[in-house]
Amino acid sequence: MSYRFTLEPYKGVSTRHTCPNCHRKSCFAKYIDMEKQISFPDYVGRCNHEQKCGYNYTPKMYFDENPMAKERLSEEFVPVSKPRVSLPPVPSFIEPEIMRQSLKLYHTNKLFQFLSFHFGQEATEELMLRYHVGTSKHWPGATVFWQVDISGRVRTGKVMLYNSENGRRIKKPHNYITWVHSLLKKENFNLRQCLFGEHLLSSDQQRPVALVESEKSALISSFYLPQYLWIASGGKNGAFNRDAMSVLRNRRVLLFPDLGATDYWNSKMEMIRSLGIEVFLFDFMERNATKEERDAGYDIADFLLREETKEAIFNRLVTLNPALKTLVETFDLQPVNVEKAPLSATVQRTRKGLFKR
Repeated sequence: MSYRFTLEPYKGVSTRHTCPNCHRKSCFAKYIDMEKQISFPDYVGRCNHEQKCGYNYTPKMYFDENPMAKERLSEEFVPVSKPRVSLPPVPSFIEPEIMRQSLKLYHTNKLFQFLSFHFGQEATEELMLRYHVGTSKHWPGATVFWQVDISGRVRTGKVMLYNSENGRRIKKPHNYITWVHSLLKKENFNLRQCLFGEHLLSSDQQRPVALVESEKSALISSFYLPQYLWIASGGKNGAFNRDAMSVLRNRRVLLFPDLGATDYWNSKMEMIRSLGIEVFLFDFMERNATKEERDAGYDIADFLLREETKEAIFNRLVTLNPALKTLVETFDLQPVNVEKAPLSATVQRTRKGLFKR
């Protein structure tokens, strides 16, 4: 049986004792067992005054004089295993075919119905397919936001139910949100979330990245402001950590926090920059929002949707007068484009100012 001994570390004069030989205070260091299995008497130690005192009573001297003590310790000694530095567990994945089977039945999808009103069915379907957004039967008309990492592996899917008229999440009588791996009853599933839309990073390395909180906001913003590659953290916390954010290394990133979350996201800037990411924060909304907008927790998508598209204007008019749709289809008329409103213009100016290269 072997032991490792050393003098107790110096952490100020309060950690030194009175020497049993010269009786000077704060100059005596005790020997300790590095495995913390042995407690020596107070006189086993060394005096700092080597020339004038020279007292040094070692553990070997103690055991030589007290052989029974060493024998007893050998019998009682239980090896203590040192903690191993373990790597994070490998993330679990879901079969890609399960995701592919959900990329249909959009006409029943409540979020698709809402976005189609604003963008038209063709543009909305293109958005859904590009971002790997599916339809779930768990709740009729529910949406699945698949998390596909930069290597194309499916981490999981977040299932949520929306109101088709206002695009808001349904939270009553309960919060309609769950995970695909839970619905599939995957045992020992190790969920490590990635950014929503992360799979787009590998094929689009030039556009600056815009990071928002919600998946729905990423879809809406990408329609209005396609000069950015829009991705989502999946909530205020979500995938907002070093592991998930590391895929943005060497990218230019503009953060778009929800109202009320700007200070929190600003506190993450140092961590993000430490990963080699050129990052800026868009705080125009925080500086200019009304009290009502703050109370409602608006995000950039809420502001952008105020900038009515030609599709939204047309659909609103058709709701008031259904005969208008027949007229447009009969004469193959096309709605005119709508001029960009102030927020879109502000975001565009921000891009030009921050990302000049």
